[in-house]
Parts: sequence; C-alpha cells; structure tokens
Amino acid sequence: MSFGSRMIQARKDKNLSQDALAKALEATPTTVGRYERDEVKPSIEMAAKIAAVLEVSLDYLIGNSQDYVKDQNMLKRINDILSLNDKDKDHILFTIDAMLRDAKTRKAYS
Repeated sequence: MSFGSRMIQARKDKNLSQDALAKALEATPTTVGRYERDEVKPSIEMAAKIAAVLEVSLDYLIGNSQDYVKDQNMLKRINDILSLNDKDKDHILFTIDAMLRDAKTRKAYS
C-alpha cells in the first residue's frame, strides 16, 4: 500500500472527511486529496502532523509497519510499561505472555 492509500484508510477509520482532515492539518482539501492520490508527498513535518491527527504512526503511513494501534488506551499502557525499570517490565511482560499463551490455548481447543 502507498502513503496515500494508508492515509485514506486511516482517515476513514477515524470517520473524517477530507475537509475535516484538511482543517485539522491547517491545509486545503485539495492538498489532502493530492496526498491521498500520491500526486505529491508531504514534507516530513506535514507527514508527522498527519500521523498525529489520524492517530497512527509515521512508520504505518510510510509503509514500514503493516498495522497501527487503533486503541489509544492500549498504546498508553504499552508506553507506561516501556517507562518502567527492567525488573518491573520483565514481571509484567512475563504475566502478559502467560495470559496470552493461556488464551491462545483455550481458543485452539474450543
């Protein structure tokens, strides 16, 4: 997928029109349309602003990541875990891994 198609998908996921996105970006709808059609590429600063408004990563928009976190609460939790010391982080991740393994096992046998 191209930058433009990823931008369209993220915009639609947020239920934003091109006009609404343009207003949030302080740009024109024509400019947003040109980005979405891959006629022009935004500057790094504008691409970062687009990612922030659409609540996706810049990596997602440029194609370095296949998915993006839609749930901002989950993203906050991940960032909270990343800010912990290594010992606490390891304990939390060990618990999460165990719970994920159990959930996958239950799903496989249901």
